[in-house]
Amino acid sequence: MNHSSPLSPPPPTRAHLTRLMKIWRSAGWPSRDPLDIDLLAAGWVCLVGEHPGQECLKLTEPGMALLAQSRHTQRRQASAHDRLALQMAEWLVGTGRLVWHELSLRAQVAAEPTAPSALPSSGTAGKQLPFMAPLGLWGDDCPAPEAATQPSTQWRLARPDLFSVRRTSNPAYLQPMVHEIKVSRADLFSDLRNKPQRAAYQGLCSECYYVFPAGMAEPKELPEDLGVWVLHSEAESCRLEMLRPARHAPCTLPFEVWMALAQATPLQASGTELKQQDLVAVEEA
Repeated sequence: MNHSSPLSPPPPTRAHLTRLMKIWRSAGWPSRDPLDIDLLAAGWVCLVGEHPGQECLKLTEPGMALLAQSRHTQRRQASAHDRLALQMAEWLVGTGRLVWHELSLRAQVAAEPTAPSALPSSGTAGKQLPFMAPLGLWGDDCPAPEAATQPSTQWRLARPDLFSVRRTSNPAYLQPMVHEIKVSRADLFSDLRNKPQRAAYQGLCSECYYVFPAGMAEPKELPEDLGVWVLHSEAESCRLEMLRPARHAPCTLPFEVWMALAQATPLQASGTELKQQDLVAVEEA
């Protein structure tokens, strides 16, 4: 009699890792949802308790090892991200630009058009309603609801890795730039699929670039309006190379961005390090 071999656990997703961390930090009360089933089937947690009302989830040794490995990977990626951001920032400062790191900015972007208000239900089709004028429901001087479906704008919070402007007293020559740093292919394309976020970046600058290690992606895989920088890791040194310039678009910085820049100090070169002070707290008089 043949017995099928047990299934190997699937690769953990971010949702699985987040649930494992929540179980570790809490008493581990089961949610009894599909995520719990995945964790139990993979052997990352086990049920503890003699009665269903007293059951809780507890991390097993494989679950603890998985969580520790995930945290180690996150720290390593964060370190690589910071090193690449620092090297890109040093290059920008060297060209005479003012650079800010992870500055929270508000961007005004186009909002999705809204659907027109629904007209009376189909149950009234073919009937003349009391409030309908002979010339139609809306009359000659009142626009139909379709006229209100034009795209509007909305505010979005953006936090680019690097935001920079030229050192100039002429606003027309500022040429604001955004440089987004990526150290994994999955993170890069996840960011590219986030169109509202990318629109926020591009609404803040004249040119938007993505910076990542050489060989991680090809420029043709990114939208043509985005510029591409890559980092070549060589035996004794690393060097940055621009593979494609970004499409230039005129950009006037709004007042809200000026206020954010006024409350923060740009990165300052100090030996081989760049430093940036925290945002200055604004106190009302």
